[in-house]
Amino acid sequence: MTDQSVVARRREQRRERQSAAATQAVAQPVNNLPVYELVGEEALHQIDDTSMRILEEIGIDFYDDEALAVLAAHGAVVKGSTVFLDRKLVAEYVGMAPAQFTQLARNPARSVVIGGKHVTFAPVYGPPYVYDLARGRREATLGDFENFVKLAYLSPYIHHSGGTVVEPTDLPTHTRHLDMVYSHVKYSDKPFMGSVTSGPNAADSVRMAEILYGADAIRREPALLSLINISSPRRLDDRMLSALKVYAKARQALIITPFILSGAMAPAAVGGTLAQLNAEALAGIVLTQMIEPGTPVVYGAFQTNVDLQSGAPVFGSPESQIALIVSAQLARLHGLPFRSGGMFTSSKIADAQGAYESVQVMLPTVLARVNFVLHAAGWLEGGLTAGYEKFVLDCELLGMYHKFLQGLDLSEEGMALESIRTVAPGGHHLGTDHTMRNFRSAFYRAGLFDYNSAEQWQAEGSQDAQQRAHQKYRQLLADYVAPPLDPAVDDALREFVARRKAEIKPEY
Repeated sequence: MTDQSVVARRREQRRERQSAAATQAVAQPVNNLPVYELVGEEALHQIDDTSMRILEEIGIDFYDDEALAVLAAHGAVVKGSTVFLDRKLVAEYVGMAPAQFTQLARNPARSVVIGGKHVTFAPVYGPPYVYDLARGRREATLGDFENFVKLAYLSPYIHHSGGTVVEPTDLPTHTRHLDMVYSHVKYSDKPFMGSVTSGPNAADSVRMAEILYGADAIRREPALLSLINISSPRRLDDRMLSALKVYAKARQALIITPFILSGAMAPAAVGGTLAQLNAEALAGIVLTQMIEPGTPVVYGAFQTNVDLQSGAPVFGSPESQIALIVSAQLARLHGLPFRSGGMFTSSKIADAQGAYESVQVMLPTVLARVNFVLHAAGWLEGGLTAGYEKFVLDCELLGMYHKFLQGLDLSEEGMALESIRTVAPGGHHLGTDHTMRNFRSAFYRAGLFDYNSAEQWQAEGSQDAQQRAHQKYRQLLADYVAPPLDPAVDDALREFVARRKAEIKPEY
């Protein structure tokens, strides 16, 4: 066998292992747990009614002339840049948005359902820095971006490739969106997000999705899910609105998310924060439906509070958990899919603080039945940094949550009465037929967690979880093989990227 054939065979074996792991892993989970609700119907309607008063009496600012014209044409009251929305008008247009939709993946088996009981985990979004044990904290590059796309592709517990998983600071700002979207297509076959840094960048994202799927196909089911942040308090800026308009006209899915820090961009009161958040999210959703009725939208909530002594954001706070759970109730009240949660932490490394804060947010995320979880893996330093070790450790937790989401199995196999019959008092179940049938899947086993004795752990080098995670992510990247991509599609995407890079002029 030649050297080339040996290399090819090894590559094929890696691909087979990856494919087997993905198949074995888990399809997108369905949340079979009872949904946790923190407030009753009367309190929920009190919050929603306060939101309607904000929309009717105080208003939301839209910094875009076309958006203001659309809103006015459909019955909103517009005074300058401030828009006032009647509650009946809100109900009419919010009611046009689908309660559930499917986002396409280039591997159809990886398309995701967003809404209902379905849960989608997506990686961290937006950090300009990365961290690992070997090189510490540094500015993110395109190589880091590609690495995180690969890690998300390889994880069976991440269902979505995400968007700006890190900000590739080594690329020009005016064209880096092209490299990011292309990297999602090239290095993964999971769904991904479009650029929202400007209207033209959103249009480039739509065109690349059309090359990949076809223009008609992405109008039937969206190929892009893009994040529109509302600049709280009570305003949508021109940059976000320019992207929102492009995606809505193309019927691509949008996550409308107020970005709120209680005590700074909202009152130092969770109830008032929730009323403001609900008003802001609904205002953005109304605009999408006025532009193109039926456009898929996700009601988003990114809320935590500031430390009123220092002004710094606090992640994993009890107040943020209350807001998350009640925001989920508000989204369900309006019949919309919901985005929130994530492995949030203020910690700079994957340490105890990072673990505690992350779990503190993710548990209510699961219990509140969040549909789309952005920042589900890799978040450090309040979102400024993406951590390699943190990413793979977070994925271990996501594996646990996949198992938790299944709920209790009360089937004949789950009750195992026949196995109980076969074991005498004082015996054991270690070798029964039932155990042998189920030993691989009965209980979730975290590959990065240490279950050995102290003596064995010491004999193997006394490694902590972060050290094991460092080895794991490096091995994953070393074994990575890209999913197949049609060469004609690849060529068309490369040609488009090259042409647009030549056309786009930097803004000074």
